[in-house]
Amino acid sequence: MSPRHALLPLALLLAWSSAAVAARGFQARDLETMDRYSAPTLSSDGTHLVFAKRVVDYDANKSSTSLWVQDLSKPDAKPVALTPKGWNVNSPAFSPDGRTVYFLSAKSGSSQLYAMPVAGGTPKQVTALPVDVDAFLLSPDGARAALAAGTFPACGGDLACTKKKLDGNGKNKASGVVFDHLFIRHWDTWADGRINRLFVASLGGKDAAKSATLVGADLIADVPSKPFGDMGDVAWAPDGNSLVVSGRLSNGDEPHSTNFDLYQLNADGSGQAKNLTAANQAWDAGPVFSKDGKTLYYRAMKRPTFEADRMGLMAMDLATGATHEIDPDWDRSADGILLSDDGRTIYTTAEDMGQHPLFAVDIVSGHAQQVVGDGTISSVSVAGQTLAFARNSMKSGDQLFVSAIDGDHERAITPSASEMLPDVKFGEYQQFKFTGWNGDTVHGYVVKPWNYQEGRTYPVAFLIHGGPQGSFGNGWSYRWNPQTYAGQGYAVVMVDFHGSTGYGQAFTDAISQHWGDRPLEDLQKGWASALTQYPFLDGDKACALGASYGGYMVYWIAGNWQKPWKCLVDHDGVFDNRMMGYATEELWFSEWENGGTPWSNPEGYEKFNPINHVKDWSVPMLVVHSGHDFRIPVEQGIAAFTALQRKGIESKFLYFPDENHWVLKPQNSVMWHDTVNGWLKAHIGQGVAP
Repeated sequence: MSPRHALLPLALLLAWSSAAVAARGFQARDLETMDRYSAPTLSSDGTHLVFAKRVVDYDANKSSTSLWVQDLSKPDAKPVALTPKGWNVNSPAFSPDGRTVYFLSAKSGSSQLYAMPVAGGTPKQVTALPVDVDAFLLSPDGARAALAAGTFPACGGDLACTKKKLDGNGKNKASGVVFDHLFIRHWDTWADGRINRLFVASLGGKDAAKSATLVGADLIADVPSKPFGDMGDVAWAPDGNSLVVSGRLSNGDEPHSTNFDLYQLNADGSGQAKNLTAANQAWDAGPVFSKDGKTLYYRAMKRPTFEADRMGLMAMDLATGATHEIDPDWDRSADGILLSDDGRTIYTTAEDMGQHPLFAVDIVSGHAQQVVGDGTISSVSVAGQTLAFARNSMKSGDQLFVSAIDGDHERAITPSASEMLPDVKFGEYQQFKFTGWNGDTVHGYVVKPWNYQEGRTYPVAFLIHGGPQGSFGNGWSYRWNPQTYAGQGYAVVMVDFHGSTGYGQAFTDAISQHWGDRPLEDLQKGWASALTQYPFLDGDKACALGASYGGYMVYWIAGNWQKPWKCLVDHDGVFDNRMMGYATEELWFSEWENGGTPWSNPEGYEKFNPINHVKDWSVPMLVVHSGHDFRIPVEQGIAAFTALQRKGIESKFLYFPDENHWVLKPQNSVMWHDTVNGWLKAHIGQGVAP
């Protein structure tokens, strides 16, 4: 107890302590202003942990990230700041000897590679290339780094050429751009002719490296892939002579292809790229070498153009090219590959029955055993007998932990959400199950309002997840977080309908070409089951909300299941399935989900098309859409709002000109939540006071 508190009268101190604990529910401003922890990274000997801490300047509407280090060899040691104040950094990595930490920062005006001693000191700029370094991966000996940078193919390995072209583009008085193949825009960015290429630079000089060697010059493919690929798709061979990368050829087929192959590239830039997985026309990803360099482990799908196919764990004999699947009997989709020191075990995370644990997969038998669970394991680092990982749940964003390699002796390194917000009471949650479509067992979650009291009933937010191959499982979201509704005094119901991930591949497959029937049946039966199992749910005061596919389902519900709902909220949903098949950028998605192109199988697009049921719309609806959403273009939301207004249905349209498929800026996110919560309050009332 501090001396200041020791002087307070006991009664006053007790009253102060009581008021400071569980005084309110979780709010959108809490969600946006909480510190966020990520990227737990162990030194090779497991004695030090480096991680990233993100803080938000809400008034400035931006965030910054610093690196922190903890000496794990000292039981009482606490994390200390590694990077200086005022630096915004990302992507920490240890040198092989564990003495140096590398990271990226735009401190010089462009994103470049920096290094500094783990013991502290002044960051040293390691690269000074003419273009931004977007990602990096150190060579096994630490003497070089593979660097990812966006460049114009015509410039080859001349980075100055790309810089000159970028500088010159702003001088053109004509603004028109001519395209001759698709992928004219992707996610939230219009194509400018650049692709991601891989370069290798030496790191040993006194001055920052001003040049780098292009590797795989004949491989015209984004490495890493856009928009969310990372250096997990790049691997150095143990001898440092080559790299293996996952890439999809930039040949005009990208919008309707998921054929990512593994290519072997000479690290000195010589020779031709060698396709190691040409026989598989589906997705190959995440290469990892065995220590002796003789075996390449990776993940692979089997069905071309299906982005939600199961990722199996594969092994390739590099001498013969022979491959085999390690885990054919494990009906889960592996997220990544980390090898144990003895080379006998693959550590990977995978969705599993509404959770997202870490598994240890025996390479010989393929047997998978859970190592760490209870929520969502989002990032993992392994060094010898030490494990570091990030875990989140419905009650906390990522909290960092270290443990023994088998998950025992777990200890927290960073605080949980409840420790950062001691005056907040989070809603308790429980998984439930029921019999859904085809007699299958379907799962969901119910979250109680923060101020729950036995015997009372509460209005309900019925959340519908996107994907559609996704899940509202036991994890934390900075966009669709059930605690923000529980914090308003609402109960929350979420159903993992057929199509959701983590319940076996057949369960996931069931939604394709069945967007409007099987999942709707699950949602209806899940709603009825939740009302029966949880008497505190007020079924007469409920609103349904969803985004992306969840937004599609909200539009579908508007014409096919109106009765329970007092209001609807649709964020970036598919309103006209046929036009979606022409206007979206990742065509493979619409073509797989609807059984072909809109002209080859028009019935597949019209069978469950929400636009065909507008005549039956009657429920008040809030529509949200963003200008930089190229996955589901903004015209979909405008068209739905037009229908609502012309039919005289109470409705509002919230538009963000500067956001993409997600709402990411802190103040925009708070406005989103305030608008949605205001809509719910107007139609189902404020949550019941305690």
